[in-house]
Amino acid sequence: METLSVRTGPLVRFAAFIIVVAGMKAAGVVIIPFLLAAFLAIICAPPLFWMQKKGVPSGVGILLLIFAGITVQVLLVTLVSKSIADFSQNLPFYQDRLKTLTIESLGLLSQYGVQFETEKLVDIFNPSRILAIVANTLNGLGGVLTNTFFVFLTLIFILSEAAGFPTKLRAILEDHTSDLDKYTQIVVGVNRYLGIKTLTSLVTGVIITIWLAVQGVDFPIMWGVFAFLLNFIPNIGSIIAAVPAVLLALIQLGPIPAGIAALGFLMVNTLVGSVIEPKVMGQGIGLSALVVFLSLAFWGWVLGPVGMLLSVPLTMAVKIALSGRKSTKWLSILLGSNKEASLLLEKKNY
Repeated sequence: METLSVRTGPLVRFAAFIIVVAGMKAAGVVIIPFLLAAFLAIICAPPLFWMQKKGVPSGVGILLLIFAGITVQVLLVTLVSKSIADFSQNLPFYQDRLKTLTIESLGLLSQYGVQFETEKLVDIFNPSRILAIVANTLNGLGGVLTNTFFVFLTLIFILSEAAGFPTKLRAILEDHTSDLDKYTQIVVGVNRYLGIKTLTSLVTGVIITIWLAVQGVDFPIMWGVFAFLLNFIPNIGSIIAAVPAVLLALIQLGPIPAGIAALGFLMVNTLVGSVIEPKVMGQGIGLSALVVFLSLAFWGWVLGPVGMLLSVPLTMAVKIALSGRKSTKWLSILLGSNKEASLLLEKKNY
């Protein structure tokens, strides 16, 4: 019986994991606003506690933070809602134009002796499909921005309970010190990441908006907001944000302006992602590049566009939680970067 239990144990855990994931996907309408509220609460908690130390009543501080959040939301909706609608409306024209440019480019190559079946190649490598994916993503993000009543309502209750939450945890947890430190580490790690990433993403979005507006690319503010949001995804977020804007520049202005647009994205993301962020963030997010990509795909599949934006904070929280137990620490190491594993190996050898 013990042998059978050992054999079936991993299968039971895997089955439980599948059931939980399926439940999250089915209950996305409820889970997505709650997750957004939870991460907004993590960002808002430090300024709330700071205002409390300065003598500002909790209720007043919460109202000020909610007012600031609603102001940002209204500003974003005002800036991008019309652009998203216009882009979606013009999508068939953009797709046809891009397909025509692709066929013309392949035809030009055939004049130099490069022979292939153009139609089949276009069907396989059709860049116009990228614009359709972008349109769906933008519509999803636009829907989230315009339906945030439940998010702010949940945020109010989370912030109102924030001050007494550590006391409740101490009463629940068996090991008050280590378990509470684990939860504190999760909050501090996610808070630091979100705070730094918000500032660097804001800088990226503003520069991209100005760069594209000077060139005359359509919907520069929308692409700037898109770059701001996708910059929360390390390594590949900036690439995903650049591709549709560069393709639109190619459709609208031609190859040279498209190259200039791509150069702008490259310079901004190299400066921000490779120079500024590593200096400010120190050791970084502690996740391998492969895990970042897989978490993007996984959370995006489970929770849609919002899951893509929150993929790294969610995976960070899971990694820190797994590192708190000996039985799951190996999973935390697998999720971590090679540098982190090397440091752990050095400590073990030492």
